[in-house]
Amino acid sequence: MIIFKKTRDLHKWLEAQRLAGISIGFVPTMGALHTGHLSLIESSIKANPVTVCSIFVNPTQFNDPKDFEKYPITIEKDIELLANAGCDILFLPSVKEIYPDELSPSLKYDLGYLERILEGKFRPGHFQGVCMVVHRLLEIVMPDNFYLGQKDYQQCMVIKKLIALIGLSNAILVNICPTLREPDGLAMSSRNVRLNEDERIKATAIFRNLSFIKENLTTGDLKGLKETAFRNLSEAGFNVDYIEIADANDLSIIDDWDGQKKLVALAAAFMTEVRLIDNILLN
Repeated sequence: MIIFKKTRDLHKWLEAQRLAGISIGFVPTMGALHTGHLSLIESSIKANPVTVCSIFVNPTQFNDPKDFEKYPITIEKDIELLANAGCDILFLPSVKEIYPDELSPSLKYDLGYLERILEGKFRPGHFQGVCMVVHRLLEIVMPDNFYLGQKDYQQCMVIKKLIALIGLSNAILVNICPTLREPDGLAMSSRNVRLNEDERIKATAIFRNLSFIKENLTTGDLKGLKETAFRNLSEAGFNVDYIEIADANDLSIIDDWDGQKKLVALAAAFMTEVRLIDNILLN
């Protein structure tokens, strides 16, 4: 595995691969890698002769400075995991490499209602920061295939919107890969390492209540089902931001279901200081 820290060096190396007709797969991460990340690497390796992974903890997408400060950093372990997984290239840029001028947004991305609901509502500015870093990384890597995990369901939709906004929909294929879970159902996440033993056990309530929604889904009014799941999570010790049911295709909130639309249930909640998110497709 080759490690690049400078944008110009990586860009030059990748340009030579493109000129040779070699397809490039790209997996962006913020490090603290786990099996879920490695499954994205595996998917890319299967489909592309060259797989690039980036590790960059992006300061512009943290609306809570304390969350940024506490984000886990495990770079030596990450390098070992990527090398063992067969990743070809690791991009390890500094903040200056990604944002050579300044951290303030140079562009405003028109994300529409996606920025006003769910994660957009509870983390103002978050998706603008995501778009800033992804836009910059795409300019540097220019992959043929882009790999994302379904756990960040809304972010996947935002990134698809971004790629359309910057005119790359025909150049870059976005591949959404299934959420990987621990044996007890907890979605794999870099933030899980911040949970103590007791919190780790309690955290499984998110998946149980998403599953509760799926098991009890019926046509008609869904408000009572959502309220019950919200209450269950609160009683399990969470400070709940939301637990919602939405159209799986556009994330519009669904309170009354016609029995036909494809649905997704999504949740975000704090276990003490650690904010966890998850989702499952319902039908």
